[in-house]
Amino acid sequence: MQTPPRVLTVAGSDSGGGAGIQADLKTMLALGTHGMSVLTAVTAQNSLGVQGAWELPAEAVRAQFRSVADDIGVQAVKTGMLASAELVRTVAELLAGPAAAGVPVVVDPVGVSKHGDTLLAASALDAVRTALLPTATVATPNLDEVAQLTGVRVAAAEEMPKAAEAILAFGPRWVLVKGGHLPAGDAVDLLTDGDARHWLRAPRHDNRHTHGTGCTLAAALAARLAHGDTVPQAAAAAKEYVTGAIAAGFRLGAGIGPVDHGWRLRGAR
Repeated sequence: MQTPPRVLTVAGSDSGGGAGIQADLKTMLALGTHGMSVLTAVTAQNSLGVQGAWELPAEAVRAQFRSVADDIGVQAVKTGMLASAELVRTVAELLAGPAAAGVPVVVDPVGVSKHGDTLLAASALDAVRTALLPTATVATPNLDEVAQLTGVRVAAAEEMPKAAEAILAFGPRWVLVKGGHLPAGDAVDLLTDGDARHWLRAPRHDNRHTHGTGCTLAAALAARLAHGDTVPQAAAAAKEYVTGAIAAGFRLGAGIGPVDHGWRLRGAR
């Protein structure tokens, strides 16, 4: 049997199963790839928020990465919660090899959870800017993460190119600025490499159960890149997948439920 494309996620665990490593692996499976993981942190998390977080030692992160990359190999890598400056620098160092070899790297610069809980130490922001973002084939910040990293604040879609330019200045080849936090109209994202601009639009669904949206989009992008898509093709496919997942998001617990990573499978039944 043919081995599916291999995609590695380097991120934190969400014990509630809606975001982080769990969301990434579900997305990768749904999009026909073999997902693998490097755990960077463990969170106690549910639909109401994050009750606790514990980062893993850098040596544990390094050992997991080398174990997978040296034996199995990777065709795309996605990063998520990295928690501290030490882990950001460790992961950036590990990604330098695959990135130099042409393996696509999707960097989701996770700073804050859906519930407003901090997932990245303030002291790590400079390491994200100077060490991690330069390894990225595509960076996928939302508007809050753009503001956190660059100071640029966006109130309308026409201001998103300014945000993209600010992120591109740190070295990623492409940036996908996510406009889902804008208050009205379609959900609009901007993909650009500084020259070409691709506006990705989708209907905004009236569904509060959107936990894991950012992780899911970045993981879908990495999965499509592993299949051989160009960056614009992969971004369009990821946008379509996450829009369906948001539309099918479901209640779980007493707070904000997750997007439905298996919406296509359920629709086929």
